Amino acid sequence: MGLTIVEKILAKAVRRPAVRAGEVVEPAVGMAMSHENAALVINQFLEIYKDTGLEPKVWDPSKIAIIFDHRVPAEGSKTATNQKKIRAFVAQQGIKKFHDIRGDQGGICHQILPENGYVLPGRVVVGTDSHTTSHGALGAFAFGIGATEMASVWALGTVLNVEVPKTIKVVVKGRFPRHVLPKDLILYLIGQLTAEGANFKVIEFHGPAIKTMSTSGRLVLCNMSVEAGATSGIVPPDAETVRYLRSEAKVKGKLDLFGPDPDAEYDRVLEVDVAKLEPMVACPHTVDNVKPVGAVRGVKVQQVVIGSCTNGRLDDLAAAARILKGKSVAKGTRMLVFPASYRIYGQALKLGYIADFIKAGAVVMNPGCGPCLGVHQGALGDGEVALATTNRNFKGRMGNPNAEVYLSSPAVAAASAIKGAITDPRKGGR
Repeated sequence: MGLTIVEKILAKAVRRPAVRAGEVVEPAVGMAMSHENAALVINQFLEIYKDTGLEPKVWDPSKIAIIFDHRVPAEGSKTATNQKKIRAFVAQQGIKKFHDIRGDQGGICHQILPENGYVLPGRVVVGTDSHTTSHGALGAFAFGIGATEMASVWALGTVLNVEVPKTIKVVVKGRFPRHVLPKDLILYLIGQLTAEGANFKVIEFHGPAIKTMSTSGRLVLCNMSVEAGATSGIVPPDAETVRYLRSEAKVKGKLDLFGPDPDAEYDRVLEVDVAKLEPMVACPHTVDNVKPVGAVRGVKVQQVVIGSCTNGRLDDLAAAARILKGKSVAKGTRMLVFPASYRIYGQALKLGYIADFIKAGAVVMNPGCGPCLGVHQGALGDGEVALATTNRNFKGRMGNPNAEVYLSSPAVAAASAIKGAITDPRKGGR
């Protein structure tokens, strides 16, 4: 049997001809990412060197990226002090891939990495964030790890004790109908697989609908693969990967492009025809509680959030702006918009999307993750209902266990903001 793409990536990372699912390896890391939780990693990293007499030194500062995005600007003194600690560590270690709270380089970590060319095909990418799976969109094996694991990565440059995962192959065909987006596809898949259906496995995306999908859409699929329990999602690199890396990320030099073998062994194969897909909504309080939008149409919402590492890119903002242009957010409903990075913010500003949002009554925020996990800029009140383009709707996820969160695409979110209730954009939007 041939190899899946992740088996090939891990074999390369351990300098072996092949590895197979079930083996335990210690792969070399191509990029290691943290956000504000780097403060925890620093504590663990310094513990490694305690009483050794050795100077704490990261293995390769060029392969470490740290981005402030979860609590920006700092919402309290504890966060501000941790950010100060990280700044000092970054300067002392010579880490150049540091994105502070700045309008010319800031943004959400899972957008900053791809748009700056920090993620390359065929590499192992780790991050102290579960949605590090996003970067499989560029043909990398990307997955989340804990602070202690990351400390060892900073020291050694390898990930310890990684079990080579089995792979689920998803073949996607057909053309997306109007107002049906990649978010609807991944919500549908999570509903089919369930929250544990891909546990400790990789979801590998194939098919004509993936070939014609933008990198932005692929990031959505890989970002939310973890919500089916997957270790990672991945799209084998192709012409679109090269276009994005060359044109948007400005990557120069040779790219290591390869895919799975034709006779690779898969744990399971699923086929989806997106031509038959409709807008989907994940209902409280689990991401796999997925229903067609018509089944929840009319549910009143007090807050709509468009943005996050899942759906804050330019095409997401464009889809929402087209629906909102010339209309108003319903009275009694708040709408918050979080572009995924300041680069995207600037592009949306030039194209008039920001003005469309503001004229409609939305509040446009700085790029950040705050409301997604309920720590900053958009917590919910008791009994309130939110509709968000984020990736999780667990009880208390947006800051209040006495509130409810529904998940949708930007098109559903925008149409729902106008009505003040969950709305099918094919009927309620333009």
